Amino acid sequence: MAIKLDKDVEQRLIGSIQRYCADQLDEELGDLKARLLLDFCLREIGPSVYNQAILDAQAAMQDRIAELQTECYETEFSYWKK
Repeated sequence: MAIKLDKDVEQRLIGSIQRYCADQLDEELGDLKARLLLDFCLREIGPSVYNQAILDAQAAMQDRIAELQTECYETEFSYWKK
């Protein structure tokens, strides 16, 4: 599954990559080089980050589902108390 970004987000990321390279690496990148680096990151690193995010979301949902038994439980047949 390819990661697709909104055009505005993509442009902001390209700007961020350019700024990072200029500030931290003393390297000025043009739009093409920054876009190529972003594409590489999305293809090579993106799936690992995405998969971990899915695992984290699944774990969070499983925790919430496990809580349902205690939060949404009503004692049955409680009219005639012992």
